[in-house]
Amino acid sequence: MRKFDVIVVGTGPSGSRIAAGCSKQGLKVAAVDSRGYGGTCPLRGCIPKKVLTDAAEVVQHSVQMQGKGIGRTSNIEWKELMQFKRSFTEPVPEKQETSMQDAGVETFHGVATFVNDQEIMIGQETLFGKNVVIATGAKPMPLPIEGNEHLTTSDEFLDLDKLPSRILFVGGGYISFELAHVAAKAGCDVHILQRGDQPLKQFDKEMVQQLIEAMEETGVSVHLNTEVEEIKQEGSQYQVVTKKNGKKEIMPGDMVVHGGGRIPELEDLQLENGNVAYEKAGITVNKYLQSTTNSHVYAAGDAADTEGAPLTPVAGIEARVVIENIVNGNRDEADYTGVPSVVFTMPKVASAGITEEEAEKNGYDIESKFTDMKDWFTYAHKNESRAAVKIITDKKTGRLLGAHMISSKADELINFFAMAIQLQLSTEEIKKLTLVFPTAISDIPTML
Repeated sequence: MRKFDVIVVGTGPSGSRIAAGCSKQGLKVAAVDSRGYGGTCPLRGCIPKKVLTDAAEVVQHSVQMQGKGIGRTSNIEWKELMQFKRSFTEPVPEKQETSMQDAGVETFHGVATFVNDQEIMIGQETLFGKNVVIATGAKPMPLPIEGNEHLTTSDEFLDLDKLPSRILFVGGGYISFELAHVAAKAGCDVHILQRGDQPLKQFDKEMVQQLIEAMEETGVSVHLNTEVEEIKQEGSQYQVVTKKNGKKEIMPGDMVVHGGGRIPELEDLQLENGNVAYEKAGITVNKYLQSTTNSHVYAAGDAADTEGAPLTPVAGIEARVVIENIVNGNRDEADYTGVPSVVFTMPKVASAGITEEEAEKNGYDIESKFTDMKDWFTYAHKNESRAAVKIITDKKTGRLLGAHMISSKADELINFFAMAIQLQLSTEEIKKLTLVFPTAISDIPTML
């Protein structure tokens, strides 16, 4: 049996950093993945999605500028776009594995399962780990819908060679809104079916409402309070049985996409053999990201049940914590203050810090300032119909607590607000900054 100081299961944003980081500290490290090295973000998530959403943004900008100096709209050539996307994704597994090997990590391929508290089996080989890190990421959540075998996952959507004419997205989260936006700009008839009355629940309600209106204007139909009960296949088409306000309706589609959320990918690990407790949200960990039932095990990223959102930056935060605690003993804790998040539609919706509801729940005496920015030069000169910001501050200290935005620049601007929240800056301190004009960031003092 081969022995290691650390065995890392999963090679996404958290797993790869933990493996390389521990190895650079002189520990003997093994990494294993059942699929190509790199994980969801660079292979099946953020990176390929961003290639597609940026192409959709180009089309949107050309539409907005009709009659304003631009004489012809752009269009998406799907096959060419997918070839371009693959130029970013296909090299990743080999590059990622080589990078880890260069860092001194020994790499393995296959499904990892626990034999006992410290032993992991990969195929016919068993490895012993002084520490084991679970960083296996997430997978689409099973949906209680009859005929759910007909659902297309986001992984599959991001690798389509051809788009169908009419697409139905089940669920109103990131995946549905972002991919629906892309499909609509590629010329598809697109529908989002949201069971409740509030999609994108982690974002500010006013910004989400503006996004829904913007999506509707650009051809995406958002159906709220619409529950999917069954998916039937009839030839090459699907019939989706929905219920809204007690009334059933059948909606036809050429493809039905799973956008109903994701859960930790843990089922192959046989965690019971390793005495590793877990819940629906992931492996149960303490403040040091260590398993509460097996002190040899740590977890990070989407596989861990923590306060952190399922985002790549959070995986990075937790990776740093795990490295520190394995190398130097448990002393570091994850800080999720001000972590920014973005929906890459057009316009984009972004958030950092707390919402009004969270502020009131936590007993803050807040000032909430909403500003409609669509007539500001930053957005008016590109003929954009929606741009707004909501700033939440602590009345006592003037400290920035939250920022919520919708605009074409929201993805970049929110990083500035996230930094200000994390550094505990007051609005008066931010206003003293000198910024390049005319840029979107130069608008920040006026937003406060």
